Amino acid sequence: MTYMNLRAWLAGCAVTASAILLTSCTSDNGEGKAGGPSHSAIPSNSATTTGPSEQKVTQQAQAALSAVHSGRMVEAGAERVTDGIHTEPNLSKAKTYKLNLVCIGTGNAQLSFIPASAGQKTTVPCDQSVVQQRITGSGPVRINVDAGKGATGMIAWQIDSV
Repeated sequence: MTYMNLRAWLAGCAVTASAILLTSCTSDNGEGKAGGPSHSAIPSNSATTTGPSEQKVTQQAQAALSAVHSGRMVEAGAERVTDGIHTEPNLSKAKTYKLNLVCIGTGNAQLSFIPASAGQKTTVPCDQSVVQQRITGSGPVRINVDAGKGATGMIAWQIDSV
């Protein structure tokens, strides 16, 4: 008899816990009410959306970089132009590297290095052209690419050892 009471008590606890979890996962946050947030099947065009078009643009940018790839890849990536690129690759002293960048979208981005002697500060247009820059390894190097005013799109980059 005690076994049945324990079993019923555990079943009751499981049902209660499930109800609490279900309620917390589906709590009313104003969705579906006037003035509350609503979700639609139409994708948003906000800068934080990772939609099919953003993925397609990223693939296009990476394909453009693969066409100019030379040497051994050290580091690569793709970011929204608005997020920028901020990386510190591990570059060997007195060795030469090639940084390839392609931006697809609108506007421009600014490429800069710390220390400034590692590479040349330049503008990266978001017109699908590949910008190439030689980098000299001189210890720690910080590479920054920051969006110009109103710039949008995706920027892909790759550092190759020459």
